[in-house]
Amino acid sequence: MLSAQQLHVNGRRHSLLAPTSLQANRGELLLVTGGRQDQRTALALTLSGRMKPDAGTLSWDGNPGTRHLRLASAVVDSPGVNDPEQHLSVRDLVTEDLSLVPRRYRGALRSMPWLKINSFGDIAGMWTEQLPARRRTELLTALALANPRTDLLVLDSPDRHSADTADWLPRLEALAHDGGRALAVVAAISALPDNWAGPTAAIGNAVPHEAAGPAGSLPQEESEEQPETEDAK
Repeated sequence: MLSAQQLHVNGRRHSLLAPTSLQANRGELLLVTGGRQDQRTALALTLSGRMKPDAGTLSWDGNPGTRHLRLASAVVDSPGVNDPEQHLSVRDLVTEDLSLVPRRYRGALRSMPWLKINSFGDIAGMWTEQLPARRRTELLTALALANPRTDLLVLDSPDRHSADTADWLPRLEALAHDGGRALAVVAAISALPDNWAGPTAAIGNAVPHEAAGPAGSLPQEESEEQPETEDAK
């Protein structure tokens, strides 16, 4: 279980992450709303242990601090942090990401066999910028899970690629509800999908989204700050 209490990250001119509390259990998908991209990125990096909060507490399976959290988590598709470079082919992206899997788990992993086994052979020759939103989400989450130690997926704004929630929501629900791996899945998004009845939280508010009001009511800033962070891969 991921537990965060009053996490806060300072920025140069405004808070990158206003005090935020949430809980994400294994076997569930938690949707967290935030009105600005920099807020959502700061949340994703902090929840995965890649950014140190200025205040608040964070724990994974009862272990405080970031060491256990970093080992167990993966940040997926965070813009400006670890989103795929446009000039990369899917094959090259897979080669690059598989090389980051710890050696003792990597075995003989190679890009083309991995792509075929995981049903991505049809997109192997495409540029990453050509990927349809649904296939992009499927591919990047599958790559994150190539590391068998990954028990927590934190996605940064999957809704930015498509206005159709069918391009990302079913995939994240399926991963969270896969009884074979017991994942906790958190997605930082701009607004809740219609008719979403699952767990929610909101940046800057510790109460459920229904009581806190729409994410769009959060203060908006004219400029956004790019969070400074360690390598998120």
